[in-house]
Amino acid sequence: MSQIHVISHPLVQHKLTQMRRVDTPSERFRQLLTETSLLLTYEVTRDLPLVSSKITTPLTDMDAPELVDHPVVISILRAGNGLLDGVLQVVPGARVGHVGLYRDHDTLEAVEYYCKFPPLENQTVIVVDPMLATGNSAAAALDRIKEENPGEIRFLCLLAAPEGIESLQSAHPDVAIWTASVDECLNEVGYIVPGLGDAGDRIFGTT
Repeated sequence: MSQIHVISHPLVQHKLTQMRRVDTPSERFRQLLTETSLLLTYEVTRDLPLVSSKITTPLTDMDAPELVDHPVVISILRAGNGLLDGVLQVVPGARVGHVGLYRDHDTLEAVEYYCKFPPLENQTVIVVDPMLATGNSAAAALDRIKEENPGEIRFLCLLAAPEGIESLQSAHPDVAIWTASVDECLNEVGYIVPGLGDAGDRIFGTT
């Protein structure tokens, strides 16, 4: 199975186009991101394992499928929280962790400032961050997560640059990536082109 999954659903692509527009205000951007993350979550959870359970409906008893376990969702702060709300609407039973990383604007390397996880051992983990740009923050987050001996890890983002995909796959070839778009490239300061700007700034209305 390919480790890169580009989600081409028409609604995902339409909403992504609205987020790309420079004149989309923060309030509308946040709403679109939540709506898009709902759709992306359906895809990233498509093949989670099921178990048959005996239940009682208003009419009879039956065997019905349920998740073996809910995944753990880990948000890469701060922009990852923009995806988190939509993910949790689809998987409300998921436990949530956070890893705080910022990108040094001179070196483009990731610097950790916060980390708190629920138990991860043998758990399916979905890591969320809207932008896979250089891949440095994602790779650093996955390094930290793997210290807790999780099971399968899946990476969910809104946009990815080829450079970020290459970097992440080189560092963590076992981690599959789900994204709405693979854009053209990074510019000289590490932003995705054509992209949508700084996702965190557009989510929170900062500059």
